[in-house]
Amino acid sequence: MEADPSGFNIDAPRWDQCTFRGRVKHFFNITDPRTVLVPERELDWAKAMVEKSRMGVVPPGTQVEQLLYAKKLYDSAFHPDTGEKMNVIGRMSFQVPGGMIITGFMLQFYRTMPAVIFWQWVNQSFNALVNYTNRNAASPTSVRQMTLSYITATTTAVATAVGMNMLTKRAPPLVGRWVPFAAVAAANCVNIPMMRQQELIQGICVKDRNHNEIGHSRRAAAVGITQVVISRITMAAPGMILLPVIMERLEKLHFMKKVKVLHAPLQVLLSGCFLIFMVPVACGLFPQKCELSVSYLEPELQDTIKAKYGELVPYVYFNKGL
Repeated sequence: MEADPSGFNIDAPRWDQCTFRGRVKHFFNITDPRTVLVPERELDWAKAMVEKSRMGVVPPGTQVEQLLYAKKLYDSAFHPDTGEKMNVIGRMSFQVPGGMIITGFMLQFYRTMPAVIFWQWVNQSFNALVNYTNRNAASPTSVRQMTLSYITATTTAVATAVGMNMLTKRAPPLVGRWVPFAAVAAANCVNIPMMRQQELIQGICVKDRNHNEIGHSRRAAAVGITQVVISRITMAAPGMILLPVIMERLEKLHFMKKVKVLHAPLQVLLSGCFLIFMVPVACGLFPQKCELSVSYLEPELQDTIKAKYGELVPYVYFNKGL
């Protein structure tokens, strides 16, 4: 079936973004780890097709399936605010291959202090890049802010992991295996707000239903950042909580004691199994385009909106980031 440029809206979500199920389907599509392997020229083709579709000049004979595929690649590799190509490691589609390696090794090498420090540092370096790549680009972040965020989050993660390791030395072995998750959760509560502190200080850009900018809100920024923190912790939780239980039992089996060298690769593989489902589920917990009642905004912004639009703008919208 040929695409009708006058009737096909490439920016319209393929699935209903007002429902959790629709958002999960959407993120299953754009966080597909296979898109990481797509060549640069194919990504550039996808961007060109999306832009042509928006202008209504799609080449004759173009199929709807081709446009949907182009949109999938575009959403997976290009920033929703700027349209710029994101670095590969920072893309959400890299969360499964990147996250499974780091998570697997954090869960495997949790006993010695050097290993704990090293893998927490690697994880926070990865997280910092992901947070920066998926920020709300309407609020610029300085090099100083990024550096401070990175140092603070890494320090928090390492301090939490080292401190809890010391406190759990006499606890059951399983408790010690959960220390990496506690460190990751604590660091996420610091890393994301610190990386996006400019939004908390100056406010995030809010728009009306027609995408017209109507101001900046610190309260909207706090809502968006809180949702991202919850999503990131949710993304890591099942794997980092259940895998230690699974490995604790598996390592007691006779054949597993003979193949200790395979414990780390097994944890990496199992981490990937969790993440391939949890990345889209966690990203879909909240709408990407947040809706916030004007009555929740700062009083001065409420007054500005009411003076200019009256009661015509009951809600504002903003990109919460990922």
